[in-house]
Formats: sequence, structure tokens, C-alpha cells
Amino acid sequence: MVGKGKCSHVFAQIRKKLLHTLFDPPLLIYWGGLSRAVLYVLHLALFNPDVNADRKNNPEPWNKLGPNDQYKFYSASVDYSKLKKEGPDF
Repeated sequence: MVGKGKCSHVFAQIRKKLLHTLFDPPLLIYWGGLSRAVLYVLHLALFNPDVNADRKNNPEPWNKLGPNDQYKFYSASVDYSKLKKEGPDF
């Protein structure tokens, strides 16, 4: 019974400190940057042709990309809709 009261007191103190620091700007900037980093890594894992989760059925997925497929996250100077195919079909 004594341990239970001590534990709830500790959680109350943690909750109180968390509520006071929740709107602290450096903490918000930290969590914002962390969430952007996680989303960027997730974007690379899902949309990058070099990442392959199924090697058995699709061993070389980068060969199926056409010249109009944009696989970079952002490209300011290249318009992918106007490119012509340069290499052979595999």
C-alpha cells in the first residue's frame, strides 16, 4: 500500500512537469525535427527504387523505371515529363 502511494506521487510529479514543459519551444522544435526525419526515412523506404523488400519476385525494380518516373524527393532543375528514354529495355 505504501509503494502504491509513492508510485502515484511520482507519476503525478512527472505529469505536472510534462504539462509545464509541453509547450516549451525547443521541445516542440525537437519533436518537429524528429517527426520530419522519421517521415523522410519512411518516404525513402517506400518510394525509392533502390530499396527492395521482395527480392524473389522483383530482383531489380530500378530497371522498370521509365524516364518520366520521378524517384528523387525533390528536383528543381529537371522536368521529368519531357525526358526521353536513353537506355535499352531489360
